[in-house]
Amino acid sequence: MSLHRAAIGMACLLIATGASAAATVSFINPEKMTDVPHFSSDLESMEMVFREHLDELASKLPAGQELKVEFLDIDLAGDVFPRVQVRDIRVMKGRADWPRMHLRYTIEQDGKVLRSGDREIADPNYLMGSSTSNNELYSHEKKLLDDWFRKDGLAAR
Repeated sequence: MSLHRAAIGMACLLIATGASAAATVSFINPEKMTDVPHFSSDLESMEMVFREHLDELASKLPAGQELKVEFLDIDLAGDVFPRVQVRDIRVMKGRADWPRMHLRYTIEQDGKVLRSGDREIADPNYLMGSSTSNNELYSHEKKLLDDWFRKDGLAAR
């Protein structure tokens, strides 16, 4: 899927949901991150998947609140084995290859910061859960973000 088509799809989704659920997401120095895709198209795809997922999480915030997330470091689940010239292959062994993220976040309402934090999150047991979403792109990382959002009590109560 081209980035242009994805942007159009995202715009349609925002219009359909009232556009109030969007998160502001940035990736600080992705070229220095521990483990992100090497190819620019794969990196853009990963960033888009994380933005869309954080938009979904932001929709659970109380009305009028905005979520801002900066990714400072990402270590994706699995290890990369560059065997194919056009695309890396990611293999998950369940050893020391679990997903890890370092992020900084704020929740704002009317320009005021209500909450903020700097979190290093990880899931060393990422292969122990249900396997229903394992075919989904970045499913382990999305679950990690879900767990962070829930444990930090960021959703509307």
